[in-house]
Amino acid sequence: MEILLQLVLLALGFVLLGKGADWFVEGAANIAAKFGISQLVIGLTIVAMGTSAPEAAVSIAASLKGSADITIGNIVGSNIMNILVILGLSAVITPLILARSTARIEAPFVIAITGLLLYQGRDGVISFTDGLVLLGVFILYLAYLYKMAMNSDNEENPLEVMSIGKCIVYTLGGLAVIIAGSEVTVNAATAIAVYVGLSQRIIGLTIVALGTSLPELFTSVTAARMGNSGIAIGNIIGSNVFNILFVVGLSGLIVDIPFAQAFMFDTYAAIGAASLLWLCVLPKERLARWSGALMLCCYGAYLWYIM
Repeated sequence: MEILLQLVLLALGFVLLGKGADWFVEGAANIAAKFGISQLVIGLTIVAMGTSAPEAAVSIAASLKGSADITIGNIVGSNIMNILVILGLSAVITPLILARSTARIEAPFVIAITGLLLYQGRDGVISFTDGLVLLGVFILYLAYLYKMAMNSDNEENPLEVMSIGKCIVYTLGGLAVIIAGSEVTVNAATAIAVYVGLSQRIIGLTIVALGTSLPELFTSVTAARMGNSGIAIGNIIGSNVFNILFVVGLSGLIVDIPFAQAFMFDTYAAIGAASLLWLCVLPKERLARWSGALMLCCYGAYLWYIM
C-alpha cells in the first residue's frame, strides 16, 4: 500500500512540475513581450530556463535534503534525455534547421561545460569553489546571449499579451507550483528507491530525469510539429547549459555535492550525446530524421546498460 501511495505522489509531482512550468513560461514570456523583447531572446533564455525550472527545483531541494545522487543524476540524466530523446523525437517528426551559431558555437559549448563538470567531479565532490566557477561561466554565457540578441533583428512578437497583473500571477503562481512539485517528487522518488532497492542514481537518471524533462519534451515536440526549429533546438541547448551552469552551480553553493564514481560514466555519456548532436548538425546545419532515429537508439542502448 505504501508503494502505491508513493507512486501516486510521484505522478502528482510530475503533474505539478509540468503545469507549473507551463504557467511560469507563459507568464514570463508575456512579460518579455510587453517590454518588446524579441522571440529569439525569449526562446534562448526565458523558455529554456523556464522549462528547466523543474530540474532546478528538484536538484536544489534534493541537495538541501542530502539526496545528492538525485541532484547529480537528475541533471546528467535530464541532459542526456534532452538531446537523445527530446531532440531525437523532434527530428523524427520533422527535420530541424539550425542557426549557424548553434552548430558552430552553442553545441560545442555544451560539450565543453559538460567536460568541465566531469573535471570538477573527478575528486568526488562539487564544492563551493566549483559552484562559483560554474556560475561565473553562466554569467559569461548570459553576456554572449545578450550580445547575440543585440546583433540580431528584433522580430515582431506574435504572443497575445496578457495584462501585466495576469502575467505576474502566472509567473509567481507557476513558480510556487514548481516548488511544491519538486518537494513531492523528491520525497516520493527517494521513498521508492529505498522500497524497491534501486539506487538513487538510477532513480535520478531515469524516473526523476524524465519527469523534470516533460516541459522540454512538450515544448520542443510541439515546436517541431509547428515547424519552429529554432525554439525546439534553442530550448534544449539553453536548458542543458542552464542545468549545468546554474542548477549545479547554485546547488554547489548551498552544500558540497558528492559526485559518486558511478556518475563518471553517465557524464561521459552526456558528453557523448552532445558530441553526437554536434557531429550530426555540423556538416549541413540541420538535424535529419535519420539522426533523430540514431539518437533514440543510442538512448535505448544507454538505458539498457545502466539498468
